[in-house]
Amino acid sequence: MTLRGAIIPVIFITGHGDIPMAVEAMQHGAHDFLQKPFRDEDLIERVRRALAKDTKTRAALEEHNSISTRLRSLTPREREVMVLMTRGKPNKIMAHELGVSQRTIEIHRARVMEKSGASSLAELVRMAMDVEPELAPPPRTD
Repeated sequence: MTLRGAIIPVIFITGHGDIPMAVEAMQHGAHDFLQKPFRDEDLIERVRRALAKDTKTRAALEEHNSISTRLRSLTPREREVMVLMTRGKPNKIMAHELGVSQRTIEIHRARVMEKSGASSLAELVRMAMDVEPELAPPPRTD
């Protein structure tokens, strides 16, 4: 569950639960739902699973924030080039669309790759889609 930006794995424990209550708790972000009476081992195992999931969630959030910071470091022109790159435009077409030389595009592409930390165009596309889903390349029509 999240509360003011905090991410906390929540396990509901109740002595008077039913299926609709469990479903509602899960829909509102509960990690698990445990009804009394329960074995101590069951609770311990569910806490372990919640902590393991929390570790993965926090790592993904940290990666997302890191990517976002790197992409925000792009200049407006580098950002334009990145958008065209993620759409699969060749340098020649980008240069024509932006009214600059191919060499200028090559320089901007290199800076985009360096600042983003992407090692390939595919990784750059993944990063861009992770941070800004609207940057996803349009579906192919052929």
